[in-house]
Amino acid sequence: MAEHARFQKLVAEAKKKITETSPTEAAANVKSGEALIVDVREKDEWDEEHIPGAMHMSRGTIELDIEEKAPDSNAMIICHCGGGGRGALATESLQKMGYKNVRNMAGGFKAWKAAGLPTMKS
Repeated sequence: MAEHARFQKLVAEAKKKITETSPTEAAANVKSGEALIVDVREKDEWDEEHIPGAMHMSRGTIELDIEEKAPDSNAMIICHCGGGGRGALATESLQKMGYKNVRNMAGGFKAWKAAGLPTMKS
């Protein structure tokens, strides 16, 4: 359990430096074309179920892939994972890379589903 405590501390520190958005706000931003939603979960999680229109870039490779797939550092990018932790870390990392309008979806995919928002399978 100690490693989870350190992870939670890392996530808590990241959340102090980032902006979070609700699943409902994220859905509205994506629907209006204002935002790109990026799923940072692992490929097997993505394949099982994901948000329609989302782009998959796993947490382990997002820093390598983001510039090619989302070159505009001013674009609104909403990161999400399963519960919010990995998304917060990815959001912080993208901010460090110069992305100016990146957010984390609070509660991640679980919160999206709990809000009754649409999902799809690969």
